[in-house]
Amino acid sequence: MSDAFAAWREGRSHVSSLFADDMRWEVTGRSKSAKVYPNKQAFVDEVLVPFAARFAPEAPFRPVAIRGIYADGDTVVVVWDGEGTTRIGSTYRNTYSWFLTFRDGLVVDALAFFDSIAFDELWDGVAPGE
Repeated sequence: MSDAFAAWREGRSHVSSLFADDMRWEVTGRSKSAKVYPNKQAFVDEVLVPFAARFAPEAPFRPVAIRGIYADGDTVVVVWDGEGTTRIGSTYRNTYSWFLTFRDGLVVDALAFFDSIAFDELWDGVAPGE
């Protein structure tokens, strides 16, 4: 898991390369993105692509620190900090806790926690670019 986050941080890969096509991803809480996404494509199309489009190409959102990785069988919990510069020049920072269930090396179920206020400020305050 730490290798996947290092590759994402360095721009060599994206964490979504670990997602199974039939993955189920749940964003908890009441943020603009909070709901259950039934598969990888829905999560990518509805969250990851519009999220990434809110950042400057030269300073995209990436993980900046891993606070911890905890594994128990097929379940891995990753607590991490991410940061990026938005298209309007502001800095977006957030701390994430992801509870991931793996099958055959890919994420098949995920539960995500983060600061929904910070996320919604980004979602509402920065229009996605092309």
